[in-house]
Amino acid sequence: MARIHNVTEFIFLGLSPSREAQKVCFVLFLLLYTAVVLGNSLIVLTVMTSRSLGSPMYFFLSCLSFVEICYSSTTAPKLISDLLTERKAISLWGCMTQLFFMHFFGGAEIFLLTVMAYDRYVAICRPLNYRTIMNRQVCVVLVGVAWVGGFVHSFAQILLLFHLPFCGPNVIDHYFCDLLPLLQLACSDTFLVGLLIVANGGTLSVISFGIILASYVVILLHLRTRSSEGRSKALSTCGSHISVVTLFFGPCIFIYMRPSATLSGDKMVAVFYTVITPLLNPVIYSLRNAQVKKAMKKLWIRTTKLDEK
Repeated sequence: MARIHNVTEFIFLGLSPSREAQKVCFVLFLLLYTAVVLGNSLIVLTVMTSRSLGSPMYFFLSCLSFVEICYSSTTAPKLISDLLTERKAISLWGCMTQLFFMHFFGGAEIFLLTVMAYDRYVAICRPLNYRTIMNRQVCVVLVGVAWVGGFVHSFAQILLLFHLPFCGPNVIDHYFCDLLPLLQLACSDTFLVGLLIVANGGTLSVISFGIILASYVVILLHLRTRSSEGRSKALSTCGSHISVVTLFFGPCIFIYMRPSATLSGDKMVAVFYTVITPLLNPVIYSLRNAQVKKAMKKLWIRTTKLDEK
């Protein structure tokens, strides 16, 4: 069995070699990451403190927002700190840890988005049994399954990569540890390992996306018998989820459903799914959902009253 040896750390090339560009990026990504944490934390706090947001849909939304914070935090803080340093290094174990948690939270998010599609299916197609089917215990179990699924997915990815030998070079043309750039640094034949890694990540994304798509096809077929007002109301509860699914799965499918050769646009795609998408999710859910906006307003009023006292 091959072992990792010689290389004890990796060096990132980062987003840009220009020091001026790095200073601009530091300010930009610091603001973006702060917005990710604050925006998603606001949704978690709003759902936890609002009685009007007690349905399973909002419970899953709060879990998704928590995962978004964790997911973005695996790469953004390191990226931001590296923008101020000349030597952008990460230890071998730090690299593997970053890679594990990134795929752990990413996998959990994929499963959560699939669970949320199932929730919308039950709510629209079986409304009379919705509270019975999606009771609190079932919701907790589904979220637990999402976390376990994310762990199994990430563990499988790391297991495939961990025993590859890294003898040098140790320079990664990226701003975080990702699977495909690391495969290119291994000093052994990685064709089979790369195929299994892409199959693992790609299959998870495609199957989950297929389940979500099938759920919405069934929903649309079911809505044909409803009035235009009923269709509009039902689809409005699905619009935010559809938008988030599109934003998340688009980059995933782009990264995994292609040859393993690095493309020049990979870094920009990575910025999109590690920072921009987690930022857009709370914006999408708060702007498109009147109940969330109303609950946030009430939370703001309660907070300001407490401050006045």
